[in-house]
Amino acid sequence: MKYHPFYKGKIQTALKCPIRSYEDFAIWYTPGVAEPCKAIQKNVDLVFEYTNRANTVAVVTDGTRILGLGDIGPEAGLPVMEGKALLFKYLGGVDAFPIALATKDAEKIIEIVKSLEPSFGGINLEDIEKPKCFYILERLRQEMRIPVWHDDQQGTATVTVAAFINAVKFVGKPISDVIVTLIGAGAANIAIARLLIAYGVPAGNLRLVDSKGVLHAEREDVDKLQFQDRWKYEMAIKTNKDRVVGGIPEALKGADVCIAMSKPGPGVIKKEWVAAMADDSIVFACANPIPEIWPWEAKEAGAKIVATGRSDFPNQVNNSLGFPGVFRGALDVRAYTITDEMCLAAAVELAKVAEEKGLSEDYILPTMEEWEVYPREATVVAMKAIESGVARIKKSRDELYEEAYRKIRAAREQTKLLMEKGFIPPPPE
Repeated sequence: MKYHPFYKGKIQTALKCPIRSYEDFAIWYTPGVAEPCKAIQKNVDLVFEYTNRANTVAVVTDGTRILGLGDIGPEAGLPVMEGKALLFKYLGGVDAFPIALATKDAEKIIEIVKSLEPSFGGINLEDIEKPKCFYILERLRQEMRIPVWHDDQQGTATVTVAAFINAVKFVGKPISDVIVTLIGAGAANIAIARLLIAYGVPAGNLRLVDSKGVLHAEREDVDKLQFQDRWKYEMAIKTNKDRVVGGIPEALKGADVCIAMSKPGPGVIKKEWVAAMADDSIVFACANPIPEIWPWEAKEAGAKIVATGRSDFPNQVNNSLGFPGVFRGALDVRAYTITDEMCLAAAVELAKVAEEKGLSEDYILPTMEEWEVYPREATVVAMKAIESGVARIKKSRDELYEEAYRKIRAAREQTKLLMEKGFIPPPPE
């Protein structure tokens, strides 16, 4: 805790143009700055050429669902947003700014974020409660011409699907046959379900479990869901082809994969329920700080592969493997949006990096230290944006990779240099 007040925050702005003398101010500010202003006035897309907008992301929250802490308010959520900005810069070379809003009203949030568009190349929505987060993301994706991303949905889904791809591959089961139980029907699992379907898992093979049990088309509250939470309603209609009823134990019986994004455990998932899953089962218990079931308990119950959200256990499902590379790629082609296809391209590439190094029960995903994953992710995301027609500019695969590699390496080397020169002092003892 003493590090936080010592540094008084985690990010700052830094210059990217030279100051050889005070004469340079006449170039970068008045009167020289008037020329790019007039050029942008004539062609608004030149803002991406003459300013830093193309490398800038806003990290926006209303403070209603901060980490596992809940609705703690925008000020209390600011340290998390700063941390996110740090990860954007160090892992993706992206300049990110935390913006904590003093409103919980969905329409006001939409209005404010839309009004920020001239300053940013992308928007990262962070820690906003559901179902409001679905509506806000959907509206902003429709109404803005820059990428809008909700990391609790698309980010978690991208990394989880990457882990799923390799886990299923390791146990040798065909995607079309696996039964997947998703425990928790919040923002993360709804997005994961959507991306799994896009990857090729039949929708009917999914079983989503919320606090009232397994979702299915005949559940008594389905009609209400249509008006209260239409995203969950859609999953109730198209998943669970076997019409499994009951709770978590019934949903896990015979399932090949369990993806839990629910509430901290242990004990949310019991050993005997894992034992009732199919042979060579896969268990992702991703609640923090305590997973829904301890990894060793899942293993003792017969799970072949276990993943969690924690760095002190193998197979950490970590959003930080996703958003820095995804945004790097989207920004480098000035994409209008980030599509599910772009997320899926990132997931497949993430899985491929780990596969090339050799999959094992304890290694289905790269770690953040394997930083070559980020330029690779950025490249496939940018290529998919070009292919899908949502990119403003086109570049070759080699150009994209070299650009992403250079920007990410520069961010890492800049931090290293600031530490070596003492501008970032060592932490207190």
